[in-house]
Amino acid sequence: MKYCMKLLLGVLMVSVQFSFAQKRGINWTSDGLAYTKFNNGAIVRVDPKTDGESVLIKKEQLTPKGENESLKVQSYCFSSDNNKILLFANTAKVWRYNTRGDYWVLDIGKNELKQIGKNLPSQSLMFAKFSPDSKNVAYVSDRNIYSEELSSGKNKKLTTDGNRKLINGTFDWVYEEEFGCRDGFRWSPDSKQIAYWQVDATKTRDFYMINNTDSVYSKIIPVEYPKVGESPSSVRIGVIPIAGGYTRWMKIEGDARQHYLPRMEWSSADELIVQQLDRKQQESKLMYCNTQDGISRTFWAENDDAWVDLNAEDPAGWNWINKGQDFLWVSEKDGWRHIYKISRDGKSIVLLTKGNYDIGQISAIDESNNYIYFSASPNDATQLYLYRVKLNSVAKTSKDDAEFVGNVSLKGTNNYSISPNAKIALHTFSNYNTPSVSEWVGLPDYKIFNNSKSIAKNIKVDNDINVEYMKITTIDNIVLDAWMNKPKNFDPTKKYPIVFYVYGEPAATTIDDVYGNHDNFLYNGSMSEDGYIQVALDNRGTPSLKGAAWRKAIYRRNGQINIRDMAMGIKKILENQFVDKSRVAVWGWSGGGSSTLNLMFQYPNLFTAGVSIAPVTNLLYYDNIYTERYMGLPQENMDDFIKGSAITYAEGLKGKLLLIHGTGDDNVHYSNAETLINALVKYNKQFEFMSYPNRTHSISEGVGTRSHMSALYTNFIRNNCPPGGK
Repeated sequence: MKYCMKLLLGVLMVSVQFSFAQKRGINWTSDGLAYTKFNNGAIVRVDPKTDGESVLIKKEQLTPKGENESLKVQSYCFSSDNNKILLFANTAKVWRYNTRGDYWVLDIGKNELKQIGKNLPSQSLMFAKFSPDSKNVAYVSDRNIYSEELSSGKNKKLTTDGNRKLINGTFDWVYEEEFGCRDGFRWSPDSKQIAYWQVDATKTRDFYMINNTDSVYSKIIPVEYPKVGESPSSVRIGVIPIAGGYTRWMKIEGDARQHYLPRMEWSSADELIVQQLDRKQQESKLMYCNTQDGISRTFWAENDDAWVDLNAEDPAGWNWINKGQDFLWVSEKDGWRHIYKISRDGKSIVLLTKGNYDIGQISAIDESNNYIYFSASPNDATQLYLYRVKLNSVAKTSKDDAEFVGNVSLKGTNNYSISPNAKIALHTFSNYNTPSVSEWVGLPDYKIFNNSKSIAKNIKVDNDINVEYMKITTIDNIVLDAWMNKPKNFDPTKKYPIVFYVYGEPAATTIDDVYGNHDNFLYNGSMSEDGYIQVALDNRGTPSLKGAAWRKAIYRRNGQINIRDMAMGIKKILENQFVDKSRVAVWGWSGGGSSTLNLMFQYPNLFTAGVSIAPVTNLLYYDNIYTERYMGLPQENMDDFIKGSAITYAEGLKGKLLLIHGTGDDNVHYSNAETLINALVKYNKQFEFMSYPNRTHSISEGVGTRSHMSALYTNFIRNNCPPGGK
């Protein structure tokens, strides 16, 4: 149900262990003192201190024999010895991301460029990565795992049973969407074995999408998709030697169809560390699995009456410290999102971040200087800053409190990409009226490398933006963060139409203080210049850094508590004398589309118009991992699902509604739209509807699609919520 308009760009972190097809950010060199990038078709090394560039790989070296053009490389990764580079090209999308394509290896010393897996179908390889000793590459093709010896070019099919329903080394739709799991195998530290996930979806029912436009006869497209209330696909973890042979399966306790295994890494040459969640995601266990006999043992667990936080956005990697004797773990077990240091045996648990605030993400670990860096915003959840604490201390005194790192005058969103050794960082800053600007700094002393290129010297304020951040206290005494973007040449004596942008669910916020977040990306033109007030606010249940109680208040009340918070916040905003209550529109996409429908159906007197794009109209129609995490099981509390579904309240519609959906949406299925249409027809509710054939959840495929939808959206808003002050 998650949807974001901002595409993630960039190349990959240098890593021998994790697939680089999914890594995003700066491609740091192994020493962490420089980074590499493409420049005019070549790969160059850049020194952040001087901006000096040196060519590492010439464009000609990336041109296959017999070809006139160099490879169109999406991303790349160096081997651990830096003598080879693995290149990902000719890529294709799998669900949301381009994770399938062709791989090539360039032996830098020999200046030899060879294709990997060239005996396999073109554009079929996934998640290729070097072995730690740089002698082999492993990858997935057609749901089976292969290893390939670089010296001979011979590849070996390690698994042979993969098919559409039995998936080796990667995942099904729902694991990818809700756990971020895509790369499904890991090299052992000694390069002799591969640990991998196997997803058995044979008992998971298919959802059928229909392509009616690409041929005379319709084509059925099946997607293994476990709806809420359906048992998860069975997932297990095995280890197989690259020399060939059988897979040794880990003996993990519990019914595989009532548990999830979202994280797995090697903890030593003969041991894995695995996270297991129960189906309701209220119990998280960490366990070690002996790869020699498969026996597992749980050494740490936590529970929550709502759900256990997933710990990290990126499920790859494990934050080992102290030479593997401890690791870092993020937990909400005390009511706040904090960092803990846990001993390898699980017997020692030390709180590293102390206080009534949430951390965002761990940014870097600097063991040489005894620091861990993390993002947080203790005083304003709409903003973001860098902090650090000591790794080897107990947070008991003021000296152990989190230390702010950076420039205190830069109020807004501060993002940091920090090198592996935590010596260098790219600091990027923006806020509601300041376009993004960046600088290179040295750590731990926070020394700016080039003052002429510092943020302070290059910051520019956009004075045309008339945005105000505010806190709204509702009738229920709930304080909501919100922003209001007033029209250009705003006149407080006039009354203006107002357009609310909503999301409202646990997957995203709408009120971040970052440049470009305050204008309508779908509107054809400028809402500000046309005379609209634009507003966004965040309710309880959104992932704001405001404590676990704020986020988990939505448990079993999605479609209820979040909708009331938004409606009560909107009521307060409509009390302003400059708002025209006869011209009030609301819109959203995905979860925001669901919120739009719920607002218009449950609080019909507030809105004159609304646009709902790709909404979940019935909570029973979405996937099990997301929905059961936040709502429980329908077999146990069906009434909550009925109360939270927009379709339950369809009879309440009064305002003008535009419903938009792609028929090829594998995420929020098109059946959501058709079911709602039936309900609206039943109650004789007039509305407008647009379906986009074969478009996915982003409704971006096909020539002219986005411009068409923009015109459709814009005309609807202008006709049903006319612009301009009066």
